[in-house]
Amino acid sequence: MNIGTGPSQERHPRSRRVSAEDRTLPESRASLWKLIGGPSVWAVHFLLCYVVVAIRCAKAGRAASLGNVPAVLWTFTALALLAIAVFGWRGLRQHRWGSESLPHDAASAGDRHRFLGFATFLLCGLSFVAVLYSALAIAVVGSCR
Repeated sequence: MNIGTGPSQERHPRSRRVSAEDRTLPESRASLWKLIGGPSVWAVHFLLCYVVVAIRCAKAGRAASLGNVPAVLWTFTALALLAIAVFGWRGLRQHRWGSESLPHDAASAGDRHRFLGFATFLLCGLSFVAVLYSALAIAVVGSCR
C-alpha cells in the first residue's frame, strides 16, 4: 500500500475482455506439461538405456557381450518413440485448433493455445530425432568394450 492511499484508493488490476474464443477454448493447466512431455520421454529413454547397459557391463565384465540387452533397449526405444508421437500428435491438434491463420502471435488466448501446440509439436520432433540418435548406439555397440 502506498503512502497517502487509503483502502478505497488501492489500485485494482484492469479486467481483461473475454472473447467468445476464450470461452470455448479447450485450454487446461496441463498445457505446459504437454509441452515438456516429449523431451521428458527422451531424457528417461536416454537414462534407462545407459543405466541398463552400465549395470549389465558392470556385472558381466568388460569382455562380455550384451546378451539380450539390445532387445530390451529396442523395446524402450519403440515405447519412447510411440509416447513422443502421441505427445506430438496432441500438440499438432492443439496447433490446428480453430480457424485462425498463421502466424499465431496475437495477444489472445486462442493464439497462445495454438502457439503452445506448435511449440509442443516442434519439441516432440526434436525429441523423436534425439531418441533415434541415441538408438544408434544400440545398433553399433555389440559388447561392453
